[in-house]
Amino acid sequence: MKKGWVVFLGLIGLVVVIALFFGGTYNGLVRAEETVKQAWAQVENVYQRRLDLIPNLVETVKGYAAHERETLLAVTQARSRAAGTLSPEILSDPQKFAEFQQSQTALSSALSRLLVVVEKYPELKANENFLSLQAQLEGTENRISVERGRFNEAAQAFNTKFRQFPTNLIGGFLGFKSKEYFKADAQAAVAPKVAF
Repeated sequence: MKKGWVVFLGLIGLVVVIALFFGGTYNGLVRAEETVKQAWAQVENVYQRRLDLIPNLVETVKGYAAHERETLLAVTQARSRAAGTLSPEILSDPQKFAEFQQSQTALSSALSRLLVVVEKYPELKANENFLSLQAQLEGTENRISVERGRFNEAAQAFNTKFRQFPTNLIGGFLGFKSKEYFKADAQAAVAPKVAF
């Protein structure tokens, strides 16, 4: 009878240890995933700030450079596409994440073209409203870069934890997936040509 109790208590102890191990692993993955989600929320926040600044910038430029319609239209369309890619599913769908990144790259490119057009209009470059918007946009671009870096750090911490044994087995069984990283724009690999 005493031997039966020892075996029974031993089995209960083993079940408790296994449950604590699985619970600890699950909780660690949840904490890491929540850190990724929080970092993503900050990324969305700064991208939304940029989306909010663009209409004001376009309207200011439109008053001075009305015949630059094609460039202004390209910026507006790129903004619309970028706004359409903001969705909660981005973190769980690599294809949506890639679409989001492509739309943001296209928007950055359109904004760059707009700022090149502005160089033709000295009176616009002297406009206080435009200068303020341009400074806010530059600050927002810096914030985007910082928040993307923080997101990548959080994604790396999650992915490292997720890929380690035996967490990879437990996490995969419980439905966790690795997180995507922001990558450099493909055009960033080509150095600009400088001619004097």
